[in-house]
Amino acid sequence: MSLKQGYILSASVPQKKRVIEFSLDLFEYLFPVVENEKNYENKHKRKADSLRNSLLEILYAFSEAYQLDEEKIATAFFEELEACKSCLLEDATAMLQFDPAAKSIEEVVITYPGFQAIAAYRVANILYRLQVPLIPRIISEHAHSTTGIDIHPGATIGVPFMIDHGTGVVIGETTLIGKNVKVYQGVTFGALAVKKEEAETKRHPTIEDNVIVYANSTILGGKTIIGRDSIIGGNCFIVESVPAMSIVYHQPIITVKNKKDFTEPLNWVI
Repeated sequence: MSLKQGYILSASVPQKKRVIEFSLDLFEYLFPVVENEKNYENKHKRKADSLRNSLLEILYAFSEAYQLDEEKIATAFFEELEACKSCLLEDATAMLQFDPAAKSIEEVVITYPGFQAIAAYRVANILYRLQVPLIPRIISEHAHSTTGIDIHPGATIGVPFMIDHGTGVVIGETTLIGKNVKVYQGVTFGALAVKKEEAETKRHPTIEDNVIVYANSTILGGKTIIGRDSIIGGNCFIVESVPAMSIVYHQPIITVKNKKDFTEPLNWVI
């Protein structure tokens, strides 16, 4: 049946709304706002059990088509959560230390879109590595829609990782990012070409430890390596490797004239 004839999704597709609700509940579980610490441990344990049941229900609903071992996946997922939270706390701490506008860990966790996108990535990446279909993409694309930051769950990202401001950041599936890397808004780690036959190859760049990539720079290609401790300035377009400890920058020509002596109209219509 074609889309024009009214294509209907099969039962092998998880319910998007339930997956998003699960991811939001999971974030609250990892970073709870506790008004009363009395009986907190018991409540936290009940929340973990509820989340496990929610994940199992989501998996049961569509796993037959993919022959998944739901119990094994759920167990492995929750075994990794504490390590995931530790990584996220390192991410948040790095943001607090690096960003002069950040006043507390709580501010970073609750309000920073960069942190929220990284949190969604780290959770989705666990499921991706467990070879769970569709669910990791639903989680990452929901974060994309709310933060403007597009991180594929298949990317490999070290700890800590920092995204400042973040709107328009794109990180492709086979990107490798080292430790203590910071990127600004509009940065793209992408592929040189969009070819379906290259789906199983490394299409996206490698960013080594301690690299800073400033706003609106684009780095493309699976063979492109940005060496450790390098700084990539704003608005750079890079398709070849950069040695360690490099500074790469694009220097535009900016002209300043007195407005009263400038006769050419600057009222372009875009």
